[in-house]
Amino acid sequence: MEKILNIGIIGAGRIGKLHAQNIVAYHRNVKIAAISDLFYKNLSEWANGLGIENLTGDYKDILNDPMIDAILICSPTDTHAQISIEAAKAGKHIFCEKPIDMDPDRIKEVLNCVKEAGVVFQVGFNRRFDKNFRGAYESVREGKIGKVHVVKITSRDPEPPTPEYIQVSGGLFMDMTIHDFDMARYLSGSEVIQVYATGDTLVDKSIADLGDIDTAAVVLKFENGAIGIIDNSRKAVYGYDQRIEVFGSEGCITVSNEINSLAVLSDKNGVLSEKPKYFFLERYKESFINEIGEFIDCILHNKKPPVNGVDGLISVLIAQAAKKSLQSGKAETVYL
Repeated sequence: MEKILNIGIIGAGRIGKLHAQNIVAYHRNVKIAAISDLFYKNLSEWANGLGIENLTGDYKDILNDPMIDAILICSPTDTHAQISIEAAKAGKHIFCEKPIDMDPDRIKEVLNCVKEAGVVFQVGFNRRFDKNFRGAYESVREGKIGKVHVVKITSRDPEPPTPEYIQVSGGLFMDMTIHDFDMARYLSGSEVIQVYATGDTLVDKSIADLGDIDTAAVVLKFENGAIGIIDNSRKAVYGYDQRIEVFGSEGCITVSNEINSLAVLSDKNGVLSEKPKYFFLERYKESFINEIGEFIDCILHNKKPPVNGVDGLISVLIAQAAKKSLQSGKAETVYL
C-alpha cells in the first residue's frame, strides 16, 4: 500500500485554493493536513467543503507539525524565500510558487539550505506540464525538427492585474514574462546568454505611474546559437493568448490557443470560432494538476523534480537582464 503524504498549504489565495481543490479531487495518496493564511477565519466554509479541518493564521504551525511531510508555498512573493529556508530546516519537502525571490543572492541562500536538508524542492513553472507544450518539447528533443533556430512565444493576458498587485509583482518581466523565459529554456534546450527588451504602457498609462510596462517584446540569444522572440501584453481583448512555435533546420512545430469548442460556424457573413479560454486557471487547469502530481511522485519515489531551484534562479536572472535592457536600450548579458 502506497504511503499517504500529509501536506500543508501556506497561503490560500487564488493559487493556494486551486492547488487544494486539485489535491482533494485528483490526488488520492495525499491528505491536506493543514492550511495557513492570515485570513484563515474566512476560509472555514470553503475548507469544510473539502474536508480540511485544520486552519491556522501562523505558517509556523505547519512547519512545526512533525506529521506533515511537505508544504506548498502559495503566499505572497516576498515571503517565499524565508518560508522555504525555514521549511528546509524543518525537513519538509517544498513546492514553491514562482519566483522564489527577486534577489538572486537570496535564492542561492534558499538553494543551499535545500541542498543541506536533502529535501525535494520544486518551483511552480506549471506550463512545462501542459500536454501541448510537453508534446512540442518531446518532438524537439527527439530531433523531429532538426537543429533549433527560432523559438517564438506569445503570452498575452485578457486584462491587467490590479494596481495593488502590480506594485508588489516585481514588474512585467518578473511576474509575467518569467514563465516565458522558463518556457524558452525548456523548448530550446539551451541557456539564454543575452537579452534585448523593449516595452511601453500601451494598455493603461496609469501602470507607468507604478514603474511598470504592460506591453513588451524580448529577443533572446541562446548558447546554442538559436534565437528566441517573446511578445507580451497585459490585455488581449479576445482572451488568454498562449501560443508557441519552434522552428528548426528540418521543420517547425506550433501550439495554438486552446478553445472551449472546436465547432466552427461558416455562413455568408464569414467564419466564426470560439475565443481562447479566458485566463490561466482555465487554460492551464491540467498543468496545475500534473505539476503537483509530479511533486508528489518525486517525494514518494525519491526522484529529482523536473523543475528545480536552479530553474527558478535562472529565470530570475533573465528577468533582471530584461529589465536592465529595457532601461539601457541595449542588449544585456545574462550572467549565470
